[in-house]
Amino acid sequence: MHGKTEGVSPINNILSISKRAILSLLLMGVTLAPTLTAKSVDGWLSWRGPLQTGVSLEKNLPDSLDLDGDSHLWSYPVNGGGAPVIADGRVYVFGYYEENEGKLVEETLLCLDADTGKKLWEYRSRDFLSDNVYNRYGIGSPCVDPDTGNVYFMPTSGLALAFDRDGNKLWEHSMLEEFWRLTFPNGRTGGPVIDGDFVIFRGITANWGPSGPPGDRFYGFDKLTGELAWSSAPDIKPVDSSNSSPTFTDLEGRRVFIAGTGSGSIICSNARTGEPVWRVTISTGGVNASVLPYGDDKFIAIHGKENIDSTAKGRLVCYRVPSKYPSGDKPVILTEKDEVWRNDEHVSFSSSPVLHDGRVYSTIATGSLLCVDAKTGETIWSLKLAPDQLHASPLYADGKLYVPMADGKAYVVKIHDDHGEILNEADMGAVCLAAPSAYAGKVFVQTKEALHCFGNNKGKFVGVKASQEKIKDKTIVALQIVPAEFALMQGQSVDFSVWGLNEIGQRIKKLDGAKWDAGPLGVSFSGDKMTVRKDADYAAGVVKVTANGITSTTRGRIVAGPSYREDFESFDLTAKNHLGESVSFPPSTWLGARVKWSVIEREGEKVVTNVLDSVIKQRTMNFVGHHDLSNYTFSADVLTDGNRRIMSSIGLVNQRYLIALVGNWRILEVSSNHDRLKESVPFNVKANTWYRLKTSIKDNGDGTGVVQAKAWERDQAEPDAWTIEVPVDRLHEKGAPAIYALSPQAQKRVYLDNLEITPNN
Repeated sequence: MHGKTEGVSPINNILSISKRAILSLLLMGVTLAPTLTAKSVDGWLSWRGPLQTGVSLEKNLPDSLDLDGDSHLWSYPVNGGGAPVIADGRVYVFGYYEENEGKLVEETLLCLDADTGKKLWEYRSRDFLSDNVYNRYGIGSPCVDPDTGNVYFMPTSGLALAFDRDGNKLWEHSMLEEFWRLTFPNGRTGGPVIDGDFVIFRGITANWGPSGPPGDRFYGFDKLTGELAWSSAPDIKPVDSSNSSPTFTDLEGRRVFIAGTGSGSIICSNARTGEPVWRVTISTGGVNASVLPYGDDKFIAIHGKENIDSTAKGRLVCYRVPSKYPSGDKPVILTEKDEVWRNDEHVSFSSSPVLHDGRVYSTIATGSLLCVDAKTGETIWSLKLAPDQLHASPLYADGKLYVPMADGKAYVVKIHDDHGEILNEADMGAVCLAAPSAYAGKVFVQTKEALHCFGNNKGKFVGVKASQEKIKDKTIVALQIVPAEFALMQGQSVDFSVWGLNEIGQRIKKLDGAKWDAGPLGVSFSGDKMTVRKDADYAAGVVKVTANGITSTTRGRIVAGPSYREDFESFDLTAKNHLGESVSFPPSTWLGARVKWSVIEREGEKVVTNVLDSVIKQRTMNFVGHHDLSNYTFSADVLTDGNRRIMSSIGLVNQRYLIALVGNWRILEVSSNHDRLKESVPFNVKANTWYRLKTSIKDNGDGTGVVQAKAWERDQAEPDAWTIEVPVDRLHEKGAPAIYALSPQAQKRVYLDNLEITPNN
C-alpha cells in the first residue's frame, strides 16, 4: 500500500470530511465493512527506546552482527541515517532512495514486517526549497503513539506528517510554509516525540510578529487532530541547527522536556503548555545529542563544539537543575555553580550517550568508546574502535553494547567493570550513522545502503509500563486555545477548542460559551467557529477569548489566496532604515518578512526591496500566500541593482518551485533543491531594468507536470511562448507563493512591484 492521501488541513474538521465520504459511499449503494479502531501498542516507539536512554531491557539478544552469520535474519535495501522504530510487529524506517547518480532522490517512511522484512507499505516524498547537499537524507527517526499506533515523522522538506498503522495519512503541516522552518546543508532532521496528548516537532523558524526573528522552537500538535496547541521558544538566538530529540521527565508534578538547541544551550520546557522553565548555555555551537535526565535533579549532556569558557572543543557535562518548578520569571538561567562535573575527553557532535546502572557510555569523534562514572564524571575505561565517529549512538542490552561506527563497522562489546571486550566486529558494507534498535529478540542496524535485522523471531519485547498521568487538581486557572496559530484565506473558517488547564498545565475539560474578540480582523463568530469575511483585509493579529472568567489569546493571519494583488502604493513611508531612507514595513501577513524587506520609493513608485544591513540577510525567501494553494499563476515586476559585473538574483516561488532571474549568470532558472532539480535557459538580465516575471505550474493529472515561466522587459508586450518549461515526473501538488532574493555579499538590492496571484481556472 502506498500512502497517497493528501494531508488534511488542521483548519478543517476531519470528522466532517469522513462523514461526507461515508455519505457518498452510501448514496452509491456501497456497503461499509467495520472499520479498524486504533489500539494501544508497545515496542521501541522512539529512537532511544522505552527508557529514553538507548537501553533495552531484553535478554538473549545476538552476540554477532555478521551479515553472513547465523543471527542475520534479513536485510532491506534502503538508504538511511536514522534509527528504526518498532511497534506491534512492524518496523518503521525513515530512509531514502536515489537514482540517476543522485539526481533523483525520494525520501520514504517505510513499514516492514519485523520478522520477515517484507514491505507492508511506504510513503515517498521529495525534498523542496531546501539547502540539503550531498544526499544527506533520511537522518532522523519516526515515532509511534503508544495509545493509537499512529506514526509520525518529518522528512527533510519539513513536512510534519501523521499516518495510521496502515499508511493512511491523517494530517500534514508544512513547517516551512506555515512557520518558516529554516533548512541547513547538513540535512539533520531529527524526529518528532510524543508525550500525552501531544506530538512535538522542532526546528529553527522565522515566523511573524514576535516570532519573526529566527529561534529554535518546539511545536506541540494535538496528536489526533494535528491542530497546534502550543509553541515554545525557550532559547536565545541560534547560531547553528540542532536535532537533539527531547527527553521527558517530571518536575514537581509537572511534565517537562529537556533538549539541546542551536544556540549551544540545554533547555527545559513544560510539555503541556510549552512554557520555558530553565536554560543553560554550554557550547558556542548547536547541541545535537539527546540529553540524559539523571536522578531527580540532574542531567547529563555532550557536545562537540567549542566550549563557552575555553577554546577547547567538546565536553561531557552534568548539571544540577531546580528541584521545584519556578514560580517567578522564567526561564531560570543555570550558572557554573549548578555544574556537578565535567569531562573534557569527550568530543561528540550528534552521537548520544547511553546511561545504565550509574555509567555513561558514549562514542567520541576520535572513534573511541568511553565508559564514565555518572556520579563523578571520571572516565573508567576507553576502547578504540575506529579512526573516527560521526553520528551513530550506541545501544545497551543484556550487558552488551551494540556500537555502529562511521567506517561501516559495527561492534558487539561486552561490558566489564574495568574494560570493554569486543565480542564481534562486523563489516556492514556501508557507512553507519544510525543508532541500533532492539525489539522482541532482534537488533536492527541501519546503514547508508540497507536496514539489517539480527537475532531470532522467538523473543518477546520487554518494555516499561507507562504511568497514567493523574489529575489531582481540577481547578481551572488558564486557557489553551487550539489551534494556537492559524493562517486563513478569505471565506475560510476554523473551529476553535477552548481547553481549561489546571495550575500544572493539565487539560481539565473543554469550555463552552467562550466570548471572542478579533479586534480589527475581518472575521465573524458563531460559537467557537470563526469565519473570515470574503472582503476581509489581509492582516495579522491576535484573537482574544474569555471563558470561565479567564482571558487568553490565539494568533493568526488572513493571507493571500488564489486572487491577490499588491502594488504598495497605500503604504506610508514613516520609518527610516539604516541608510536614512524613508521606508515602511512590508505586509504583515508575509511570513518572516518584517526584517528582510522594506517598502521604499524608487523613481516615483513605491516598491518592496530587500534589507541588506548585514551579510546574514544576503539571501531570503518569504511566503506571501496560503500553504495549500495550487493551480495558480504568480507574477511580479522585478529588478536588480548592479552593473555588468555584479548583479543579484530575484525570483518567485510557485507551488514549491523557485523561478529566478540570476543576474550574474544571465539566466532564467527553475529549481527546487539545487542538487535535485535545476534547469535554466539563457536570459540577458540587465541591471536596473524592470522585467515582468510570470510563473505557472501545469498539472498533467497523472502525477507529472510542467514548471512554466516567462520574463520580458516590463514596457514591452508579453511574449506568447513560455521562456522556459521544465517537465517534472512527480509534481508537488500544492505550495505557498513566495518572493526570493539573493544579493551576494549583501551588495546589490533587488526590487519587486505589482505582485499578482491569479487562479489558472
